[in-house]
Amino acid sequence: MNFKTFFAVVLVLVLGLPFAGRWHAQAGTAPPSTSTSEYKVLAPIRHGSLTVFPIVAAKSFDTSEFLTLDEGLRSGDVVVTESGSIRSMMRRHSRPIPVENAQVNQLVLVNNSKRPLLLLAGEIVTGGKQDRVIGKDRIVPAESDPIDLSVFCVEPGRWVGTSDKFGIAPGVPGGVSGALMAAPSVRSKAMADKDQTKVWSEVKRAQTAMAETVTVAGEFPVPAAREIGETSSYARVMHNSEVQKHVDSMAEPIQHSYESVIKQLRDRNAVGVVVAMNGQIIWADIFASTNLLEKYWPKLIRSYAAEAGWHESGTGVSG
Repeated sequence: MNFKTFFAVVLVLVLGLPFAGRWHAQAGTAPPSTSTSEYKVLAPIRHGSLTVFPIVAAKSFDTSEFLTLDEGLRSGDVVVTESGSIRSMMRRHSRPIPVENAQVNQLVLVNNSKRPLLLLAGEIVTGGKQDRVIGKDRIVPAESDPIDLSVFCVEPGRWVGTSDKFGIAPGVPGGVSGALMAAPSVRSKAMADKDQTKVWSEVKRAQTAMAETVTVAGEFPVPAAREIGETSSYARVMHNSEVQKHVDSMAEPIQHSYESVIKQLRDRNAVGVVVAMNGQIIWADIFASTNLLEKYWPKLIRSYAAEAGWHESGTGVSG
């Protein structure tokens, strides 16, 4: 498969995001940056303030060769570490690697797999001196040399190493296990604005919103809110048991409905979604195949549901 073709498909809706506020999604229509002959937006699936519009494509690609970050970290074929700690992680002889001190916005990644690695902006890796969110979509060649991985901190209160390597998040209710996906408002500050201060601001806003949410709706509101208030880690906030319950309550109805839609539309190449909150489009994710969408869907829907939870708390989405 041609990598340029793959990137073109992945970026179609990302490039269209600046127009999202002016595009009113309706079933059977497409964003202004796409051709109606290539993509079609279907009838929406709604739950509370969250709405997703399934997208089908005229053509699907074979993406079976690609390795996801979850798969690579789980198998050990992909290694992510702080700058200066990568030498011991190599499985083969490679070019000399400059040793630098750890830096907030830089990690080092090695793909030891024989498959190309797909990285999505918004995926969170935990460990090292602080948790980070990946700043851009990219493909890392098979058996790569170490690469500089552009990242943003999503744990501003820590700069002490907890592990040499970065890993995937522990399992959460529903069997979702893997690198956490940041909510759209956090992803946009890393991916589009490329601004660390704005990323930190969104992380703080998420922390505040979720503390308010569990205080109102949680079964054990005081301990949960206290636990959220004591951490600066976005990942730990999202793995708080009361936050998980709230996110699940938003995500599961749409996840089940959409999985049913995907099964029905597999032959029609269901490849992504447009996401809206309270009738306003905020994000879109589109892939080159139904297979890739299915791999990422569990953590994508949870990221959308987390954003919906912030809306319900009254914090909304920043501009």
